[in-house]
Formats: sequence, structure tokens, C-alpha cells
Amino acid sequence: MTSPALTGDTRTALVRRGQMLSRITLGYNTLEALAALVAGVIAGSVSLVGFGIDSIIEVSSSVAALWRLRSDVQAERRERVEQHANRIIGVSFILLAIYLTVDATHALWAHERPERTIPGIIVAALSVVVMPILASKKRRVAVGLGSRALAADATQTNLCMYLSAIVLGGLALNALFGWWWADPVAALVMVPIIAKEGIEGVKGVPACEC
Repeated sequence: MTSPALTGDTRTALVRRGQMLSRITLGYNTLEALAALVAGVIAGSVSLVGFGIDSIIEVSSSVAALWRLRSDVQAERRERVEQHANRIIGVSFILLAIYLTVDATHALWAHERPERTIPGIIVAALSVVVMPILASKKRRVAVGLGSRALAADATQTNLCMYLSAIVLGGLALNALFGWWWADPVAALVMVPIIAKEGIEGVKGVPACEC
């Protein structure tokens, strides 16, 4: 990813904005993880517990992005830290894909279904709204800085929105119609997309601008 020539003040402002967005994501995902895990355990919801674990993985992405941004002021370290951060985020994608595959397959095999959970539905619905806003703002900063790591973090934040929609749909369909299989099937559909992003991150390929 390339960026136009930036003045020192402009780059510093973008770095600070990126750090703020990563911290907001870090805080939100921490609260989201706790809420989803508690609601998921109480309701016996495999997908909601999985979503909580996904939020924990998202925290590592925000930490990696912050690591990269804190090194931005040192030009000689910028590229090296960029590569390391991008690989860490890529590994996070791969771990997420593996977990979702195992979790969704087990849910289908065991015919597990969550109880109706209003708190879980609220958590998932809130993430559907919040995550695309954060992802869009991160992507703008990533383009300005030419940061592959922040672009990958923005992509992972955007994927969190898709996963939120999957969980929300699964919980809603199960609550309304008893379609217990809807959530794990949708999660399996997402796995190839997440795995592709993980492989590209580990290889150092720039994150997609989708």
C-alpha cells in the first residue's frame, strides 16, 4: 500500500487518529467479548461464545496495529514493524478461521442450539452498527499512512461486522423459527474469506480494500 507524500504534522495527526481508533476498537472488543461470553454461557449458545472468542482475537489485531503506529515516528523501524504487525494480524485471521470451522462443525454434528437470548441479540446487533463505522475510519487512516497493518486491522474489524450479522441472524432465526442450523452454516461460509485474509497477511500481501 502506498500513500502520498505527507508533511510531518499531517503524518503525526494521522498516526494519533489511528491510535485513537485502535484504542476505541480495543476497548469495545474487550467489553463485547465479556458480554458475548457471559450471554453465550448463560444461553448455551455456541455461536455467541464463539463470537466472544472472536472478539478476543480482534483485540490482538488492535494491539498489533497500535504497535505499528507507535513506531511510525521512527522511519528506519517503520517497515520492519509494519511487516511483523501484518503477520501477527494474518495469524489472527487464520486462528479465527480454524476456530470457526471446528466450532461450527461441532454445532452441526451435535445439533446444538442456543436458548433465546435478548442480551446476545443486543450485543450482536450493536456490533453490526459500530464495526463498519470503525472499519471505515481506520481504512481512511491506513490509506493516508500507506499502512498495510492498519488496513488489515480495518478489514478484520469489517469482518467482525459480518460475523456479528451471522450471530444475529442465527440467534434470531433460532428464536423465531427454531432453525438451529442457520448460524453454523453461515459461519462456515465465512471461513474461506477469513482464511484468505489470514494467508495474505502472513505472506505480507496488502489487505483488500473491500
